[in-house]
Formats: sequence, C-alpha cells, structure tokens
Amino acid sequence: MTIKRGNVVSHTVAHEWGVGKVVEVTPLKATIQFSDGIIRKIASSHYTILQPADPASFVPTPDSVPAVKARAIPKRQKKTKQPAV
Repeated sequence: MTIKRGNVVSHTVAHEWGVGKVVEVTPLKATIQFSDGIIRKIASSHYTILQPADPASFVPTPDSVPAVKARAIPKRQKKTKQPAV
C-alpha cells in the first residue's frame, strides 16, 4: 500500500485504535492521527499492516481547549538602586 498525506487507514492488528488519517509522511515513517485521539508514528517497514479505510469512517476527536502554558518560575521584580546618602 502506498501511504500518502490525507489517506485514511486502519491498523490490521490494533482495531481499538480505530481509523486514522495520515497527517505526515517521511521516507522513514508516517504520522497518523487515529480516531482514539492518539497520534502515532508508524515505521515505513510496517506499512504492510495498514489497510485503506473508508474516509467517511474517520471521526477526529474534538479539539480540546488549548492550555495556557504556565510559567514555572515567577518573574523577578526589577531592583531599583537607592540613592547614596
């Protein structure tokens, strides 16, 4: 099977992953977003375990609200020099 960006595939062994959509392809691997919500990278040597799936069967997980990155270290207050007496 030829894997291209936008293809909808299913994994022949891991049925619990659901159907996946190919989001990126490199010479060594394909990045696939599966309908269980997990993005997995499949090595090109394992493309034989993927099979074409009906594009209508792919249901992406709803986008969650993006989290605001919290600052781990509080910002320092600027020190002001006191005039010499």
